[in-house]
Amino acid sequence: MQALTYHGTKDVRVESVADPSLIASDDIILRVTATAICGSDLHLYRGKIPELKNGDILGHEFMGVVEDAGKDVTAVKKGDRVVIPFVIACGECFFCAKELYGACETTNPDQGAALKHKNLITPPAALFGYSHLYGGVPGGQAELVRVPKANVGPFAVPGSLADEQVLFLSDILPTGYQAALNAEITKGSSVAIFGAGPVGLMSAACARMLGAETIFMIDSANYRLEFARTTYGVIPINFDDVEPSEQILSLTQGRGVDASIDAVGFEAKGSTGDQILTTIKAETSSGASLRQCIAATRRGGIVSVPGVYAGFVHAFLIGDAFDKGLSFRMGQTHVQKYLPELLNHIENGDLQPDAVISHRMKLADAAEGYKTFNEQADDCRKVVLTP
Repeated sequence: MQALTYHGTKDVRVESVADPSLIASDDIILRVTATAICGSDLHLYRGKIPELKNGDILGHEFMGVVEDAGKDVTAVKKGDRVVIPFVIACGECFFCAKELYGACETTNPDQGAALKHKNLITPPAALFGYSHLYGGVPGGQAELVRVPKANVGPFAVPGSLADEQVLFLSDILPTGYQAALNAEITKGSSVAIFGAGPVGLMSAACARMLGAETIFMIDSANYRLEFARTTYGVIPINFDDVEPSEQILSLTQGRGVDASIDAVGFEAKGSTGDQILTTIKAETSSGASLRQCIAATRRGGIVSVPGVYAGFVHAFLIGDAFDKGLSFRMGQTHVQKYLPELLNHIENGDLQPDAVISHRMKLADAAEGYKTFNEQADDCRKVVLTP
């Protein structure tokens, strides 16, 4: 089959690899009909995630049709059209029983790779196509993919909805939704969303659906900010032009917003000092976006973090956060928990996640898609690939 494989920093290639096969009795083989490049895939592309090996198949946002199924698969059958959550969960462990699927403690087969990184106390749940730190499971930017734990992950979708309408149930839509729920957004809330990439945009869509009255969105790409303004009614702030937290405070009677959402993560663009600290390994994640969130959020407010972080942050403003009585909520998305209600919102027209798509390409052109997305060229917001 054809698949997108990693060969070093900014070197990804579509090449012929062996077809996947059933390994466990609860595996399925999926024929991929649509897949997407996620903002967090760019961390891999830039060589920022450890334990990524040459030849690894990338991709964790995908859907398709069940091609084959193991003998113990009961939740889906051959021919079913399904979306695959990016988190691989067993459905039976301590955390899965609490619907904390992103914390599943049994699915990561590469525990040694995870535990050798001193910043990790326990190995994380396995993710598709996201390095051997997260299990080394081949991803879905391919023609075929093996899906383990198929009685827990694959989510059947109706034929009345096009692939593009439901594809983002795999990751960015539930991630944006969980971020908005963690921020406790209700009717009349104010929220600042740092990062106008796909997760930030989904956070804005979900915040608006949940009743947010005022949404500030912060980014440096004017084309993204303009899209968010016209589509979700946000107040755009370009951090190249102003200090975002100061601008937000000036527009909120000096108090700040009820909640901030950090949809940027560890590669946040900071000062020269931040960049030096990261280069010399004094920190493994930039704290620039988190510092802005702390400054922009009112006393007693919430900082919700869907953005990916790794290791440790230098100069985390714990004193300011304590003085303001802030709550922090973060972590991998518990995708499986949210899929039924999010599908209902799509069917009802409450959410149109496909609106963020700007580029459609064939899988064969995936390397070009990564380059375009990484460089924010051609006003790129989101790339969808079809085999």
